[in-house]
Amino acid sequence: MTNAMPKIHETAKGPLPGASPGPMGAKVLLVDDHEENLLALEVVLKDLGHELVKARSGSEALKCLLDDDFAVILLDVQMPELDGFETAALIRRRERSKHTPIIFMTAMSSGETHVYKGYAAGAVDYIFKPFAEEVLRTKVSVFVELFRKTAELQAANQELEAFSYSVSHDLRAPLRKIMGFSQMALAGQGDKLDDEGKELLRRVCDNAETMGKLIDDLLELSRSSRKELAVASIDMAGLVRGVFLELSPPVPRRAPQLIVGDLPAARGDVSLIRQVVVNLLSNALKFTSRREQAVIEVGGRREGREIVYRVSDNGAGFDMAYAHRLFGVFQRLHKRQDFEGSGVGLAIVQRIIKRHGGRVWAEGDVGAGATFYFTLPEEKSP
Repeated sequence: MTNAMPKIHETAKGPLPGASPGPMGAKVLLVDDHEENLLALEVVLKDLGHELVKARSGSEALKCLLDDDFAVILLDVQMPELDGFETAALIRRRERSKHTPIIFMTAMSSGETHVYKGYAAGAVDYIFKPFAEEVLRTKVSVFVELFRKTAELQAANQELEAFSYSVSHDLRAPLRKIMGFSQMALAGQGDKLDDEGKELLRRVCDNAETMGKLIDDLLELSRSSRKELAVASIDMAGLVRGVFLELSPPVPRRAPQLIVGDLPAARGDVSLIRQVVVNLLSNALKFTSRREQAVIEVGGRREGREIVYRVSDNGAGFDMAYAHRLFGVFQRLHKRQDFEGSGVGLAIVQRIIKRHGGRVWAEGDVGAGATFYFTLPEEKSP
């Protein structure tokens, strides 16, 4: 009984007959201008069961990358027209393939200076010819397994997001009926109810409204993960002032003071970053609601290639021993009767900032206020 041959794509001649795809569709791209080198790679890797795709030039490799995703690319350095370095640079420019691992295959000495050039072009490893078969097989297997695990994790996350959205959406209809019938009973039958009956119906309405807000927050959490980023320049100072005006009541019982410091422009998805600002300022307004003079300060500073923004308040604060719980879904550090909320707002903030490649954290002290930090890429000068 012989081992099954892997599926081999010939960019010029088409797939070989009898080929079958590897497990979970993991593909390995082999790029070399010499047929004997491609054949040698094919012989060494065939028993691993991966799907192998062969390209005889940098141009052919780029065409393959237009249609498929690869677990790893084995790329020859010395090729006519586009050499390995130039091909790798073009691969890295494409959004779809910029994180695909590239292993350079070369007969040049490891002491050559262009080894560093290869790493600068985006290589994750070098293999020198003649190569040790087991070393090559092991390296390829590691990247294929990483590719599969990543694909499984992405699929699980997508299923979880779809489930969350579906459940949240399907809860709306019965909730509207509960609120509607309860309000109708209070309005139309209120005179027939005693005080206890009226209070019970009011509690039903209040809790249904709280659940409605929770569903809205869950849907927003789902959207923050699925929305495609439309990156643009953001006027952070204007954004903060506009959001604060929207959140402030027209005739406030108290007049919270907003102090806007230096807020450098950043790059990000305007609608999603606006949601971050809304959630953080709403948080600050909520937790300063018992202060005679609420003060909210927003500022920023450049640190390397990113900008650190902060939103500070003189509100209730929190115990730093529980800071790790702040950004979890449904995590609350204060009693619901003290401060309302769903426990989802900060989770949305964290998810949005992480999607922008940034970080988020907080510092606070019980009774002495809190400061929330997040980072965004710096706006590049024209």
